[in-house]
Amino acid sequence: MPRALEIWRAAVDATHGFLTEADRAEIDTMVAEQFLPNVALFLAEDAAGVQGFLVMDGEMIDALFVDPAMHGRGVGTLLLNHALSIAPGATVDASEQADNALPFYLARGFEIIGRSETDPQGRPYPLIHLRHAPRGAAFKLRA
Repeated sequence: MPRALEIWRAAVDATHGFLTEADRAEIDTMVAEQFLPNVALFLAEDAAGVQGFLVMDGEMIDALFVDPAMHGRGVGTLLLNHALSIAPGATVDASEQADNALPFYLARGFEIIGRSETDPQGRPYPLIHLRHAPRGAAFKLRA
């Protein structure tokens, strides 16, 4: 858990510059004290250690974070592929203001299914709701 929190903090600092200082501190406390200690983590690691993590909540990707030093090296894709092996039609909420999340999911077969003006706690951070659409899902075989 300490490494996951370290990764979360570094990734949020690198990609969520739009958060107010107060909101960043409040979210940090929630993640450190309530979220990470109570979820099952899937970890992506190499010889140097853990480089990213994934949290699933049923069919939903609840968290997918990668150490910013490892962005673009396939760690996120590895974690996402694991999520899709568990839930082929997985859903995920991506921050509209983070410039990396939406392109990442869209490039990997997710489709936008909705939007909300706020985050789950009612803060003014819009979310894009996505669902994975496996290739060929629109086709059915018939004899």
